[in-house]
Amino acid sequence: MSTTRKLYIKTYGCQMNVYDSERMGEAMEGQGYEATDNPEDADLILLNTCHIREKAAEKVYSELGRFRALKAERPDLKIGVAGCVAQAEGEEIMRRQPLVDLVVGPQSYHRLPELEAAARQGKRALDTDFPEEDKFEHLNARPKAKRGPTAFLTVQEGCDKFCAFCVVPYTRGAEVSRPADRVLREARDLVERGVREITLLGQNVNAYHGAAADGDWSLARLVRELAEIDGLDRIRYTTSHPNDMSDDLIAAHGEIEKLMPYLHLPVQSGSDRILKRMNRSHTAESYLRLIERMREARPDILISGDFIVGFPEETDQDFEDTLRLVEEVEYGQCYSFKYSTRPGTPAAERALVDPAVADERLQRLQALLRRQQTAVQDRMVGQEVGVLFEKPGREDGQLVGKSDHLHSVFVDAPGHQIGDLVRVRITASAPNSLAGTLI
Repeated sequence: MSTTRKLYIKTYGCQMNVYDSERMGEAMEGQGYEATDNPEDADLILLNTCHIREKAAEKVYSELGRFRALKAERPDLKIGVAGCVAQAEGEEIMRRQPLVDLVVGPQSYHRLPELEAAARQGKRALDTDFPEEDKFEHLNARPKAKRGPTAFLTVQEGCDKFCAFCVVPYTRGAEVSRPADRVLREARDLVERGVREITLLGQNVNAYHGAAADGDWSLARLVRELAEIDGLDRIRYTTSHPNDMSDDLIAAHGEIEKLMPYLHLPVQSGSDRILKRMNRSHTAESYLRLIERMREARPDILISGDFIVGFPEETDQDFEDTLRLVEEVEYGQCYSFKYSTRPGTPAAERALVDPAVADERLQRLQALLRRQQTAVQDRMVGQEVGVLFEKPGREDGQLVGKSDHLHSVFVDAPGHQIGDLVRVRITASAPNSLAGTLI
């Protein structure tokens, strides 16, 4: 009889959580677990949560409620909550939801096997400490399974910026950078297992200052060293802060062929007054001049960003300032959200903008951003780009991959396979993708 147990992980939020979920899954492989996409088959269910959006905790309780009947049918089923909601509200989750067997914060994932073992013994396990040891070093001791052509690699965690709307400093802690040799070691391991593109992750990734034998390395130095790895064809990084776009990192975009021409650089608002209230520590003008420098270094770079609309006390003039900034930048891709209160943050105590006004502003902003994205994609038609195939397309013989600029591209590619990096000429643009033919 097989002793293999099944693990179901549901991941919310950003790429950091995706990376952490992968590491948790691999850590539990050593405890006899294998992944399943069906919670009804699972012996252990983990919800890896995100605290960024409004009422995040309530959504977790709603999700847990769906597992109540399953738990009643199978008393041996163990249920855990991980991630930023776990970090912020771990004790409350344990008190409010008896069916939860374990809670683990994002700094303690390497202790998951111990917590699961305690849960199997009938104990309710909680760990939301910020430990001294390196969680990544523990999580990297895992089986060398074959990987797909792309992978996330966390190099930095936490944030010291304390933006007025953000919970990350409270749930992920202070900025911590992984030592350079450990990042390089994991990157080489990923390449040996089939990875051709790596996206470096961090809550504030361009603040990276990893320790090395010859002193701390910047993100630019790390990128230059990664580019020397044979078999690693593409490098990306996210998410960045404008204040940490250093001269050497800007130069790297123009000098390192493997560093893709794509930059996600959130500004959040185009109003200096609101930026100050957000505690962003940059101005609209400094952001615009930074974009100019990036385009001078890499003329074909695609700029992506984030905006919060309806931030407390935002006026019509503040919003018009945001629209003007968007017009000047011309984003190729963007994420925009209506402000939602994050409990425990400074902005949570301030007067909210009328929801109807915030809704109308968001619709106007998103309409402008869609027009810009469409224009950028339309200009891609006729151009030649690299495409790394990641999955099958909708039609026979079709493959889908990401372009240099992170567009999804559909290509008829008989004879090719997932993991091939090919040259493609773009033939058509759709709302959220491109089509191309092999060159």
